[in-house]
Amino acid sequence: MAIQTDVLVVGGGATGAGVARDLALRGVDVTLVERDGLTSGTSGRSHGLLHSGARYAEADRVGAEECIAENRILKEIAGACIRDTGGLFVQLSDDDPDYFEAKRAACEEVGIPVETLDAEEARERVPDLAAETERAFEVPDAVIYPSRLVAANAADARDHGAAIHPHAPVEDVLVNDGEVTGVQVGGAVDDTIAADYVVNATGAWAGEFAAMAGLDVEMRPTRGVMVSVEYDALGPVLNRCRDPDDGDIVVPHEREAVLGTTSVPVRDPDEYETEQWEIDRSIEECAAMLPPVADAPEVRTWWGVRPLYAPDEDERGGRGISRGFFLLDHADDGVDNVASIVGGKLTTYRQMAEATADLVCDGLGVDADCRTADRRLPSVDDPAQLDSLVAEFDGQGPTDEDVVGAE
Repeated sequence: MAIQTDVLVVGGGATGAGVARDLALRGVDVTLVERDGLTSGTSGRSHGLLHSGARYAEADRVGAEECIAENRILKEIAGACIRDTGGLFVQLSDDDPDYFEAKRAACEEVGIPVETLDAEEARERVPDLAAETERAFEVPDAVIYPSRLVAANAADARDHGAAIHPHAPVEDVLVNDGEVTGVQVGGAVDDTIAADYVVNATGAWAGEFAAMAGLDVEMRPTRGVMVSVEYDALGPVLNRCRDPDDGDIVVPHEREAVLGTTSVPVRDPDEYETEQWEIDRSIEECAAMLPPVADAPEVRTWWGVRPLYAPDEDERGGRGISRGFFLLDHADDGVDNVASIVGGKLTTYRQMAEATADLVCDGLGVDADCRTADRRLPSVDDPAQLDSLVAEFDGQGPTDEDVVGAE
């Protein structure tokens, strides 16, 4: 006999765990499967920035509005999953002052709080800022510890009846008469799961899962490197105030600073080359803002793969414009009970989950509102308990491994 559930969520990153939590809070019977530990994909291999929206303000007002709204929500509900550091956008002497003015004005129009600092005031906030600093403006950026965030979402889903299965890879998808009738899952489940609705929340791997169901979701993933160095003197997140490029973000942890990142297309999100030049360039460019990181000891380096949706990338025509999310209802493609959620940012995972849960509930005839924006995540006032949840779900990613479980 197959395992029966209302909704099967495939993918145990932030979006998948967020979907499971949202649906479980609406009273839907949910099962989540992830091929490895939770957070083992893109979510746990990011630079861990909670965007204020300022990075996108002049290029995509809607995307910036989404970010500042979710930024405020997560600061209320996520507790020790978030480190509220603030952020600076730094203009160096070689940077275009008109870009600074345009971004600052766009932030104000969107409603992102901005405080402009001259060079001296900026160095009062960050004493090691480069001598070439002309000015900066402060925004409410922050840091996300994704391993904790995903574990807290999964725990809340489980507390409300969801089944959460790490180390349960999908092996096949059975389709009959225009709907998925079963999903064969190996590993810890080793059974077929029959669901009324299936959510593909596999991120950069969305195309591979969709193909099992005879569907086409064209992804165009890119890799990016993060380099963590020993440096404990940084307060706010640093963003280079120029068109987005390699090595323009520095994210503070307690005893380290994470430098990033690059953007290089990859064919396969599991098998891709990594290049020394990416590390060197990220360090060099970040050191232009914060010179001490050039010589700081490297602690660890990791790459992540962005879950970019190819049609959006074709339309954007390059790096620098906000990457929104896309909810694909595959009833339009001849399979009635499957949806894929792709693209987006870690900052907007909850909003992505809400949109997905709304679609699923419409399909199932469930009349229940989203509760995730107002309900505090469990255990977020107790970092040790959060870290126990991370261990239970085998959810440790490299982004925050210096913080999660640290003594």
